[in-house]
Amino acid sequence: MIIINAFKHLGVVLHHKWWVLKLCTKVGLIKQGILHDLSKFSPTEFIPSAKYYNEGKESPITKEKRMKVYSKAWLHHKGRNKHHPEYWYDLYGEEKKYTTPIIPFKYVCEMICDQISAGIVYEGKNWDKTHQLKYWTKQKENMFIDERIKKVLDIVYAQLAKDGIDKTITKKNLRNIYEDCIKG
Repeated sequence: MIIINAFKHLGVVLHHKWWVLKLCTKVGLIKQGILHDLSKFSPTEFIPSAKYYNEGKESPITKEKRMKVYSKAWLHHKGRNKHHPEYWYDLYGEEKKYTTPIIPFKYVCEMICDQISAGIVYEGKNWDKTHQLKYWTKQKENMFIDERIKKVLDIVYAQLAKDGIDKTITKKNLRNIYEDCIKG
């Protein structure tokens, strides 16, 4: 069964990477789109992901965390991928006493492309342009991320829900939102 799950998981990862590449290309980040999530192919991430694969309904890491309380694959992944907010800090307990750095523009763009792509892949035919805003609204309070970056994501996902991918995911639009929020 794990071999079948490995191939199914590979399909989900490649589908996700295709969408990230497509969206990153729209914002001029072709290299990042190509290199996105390459760590998922390492044994540390791929083997548990195949083991905890669940028909592409959610990330295998989420399932592994539910079963084991932690995920070695996630610890490996977040430490190698700058588009995850967790890459940018290493704190133990009492995180609220600290601030997080401003994530550079190109990684915020990749984060946005990654999150939209994950929604498209996991939701399939049920995905629509409002999905990411609904998902983000539920999870943002638990995110340890600079408030200015949260504001970027708030604006981008609200705009996505209103205007769709083509109008929202452009380099100029994301740059303007990022700069307005970081300066403000």
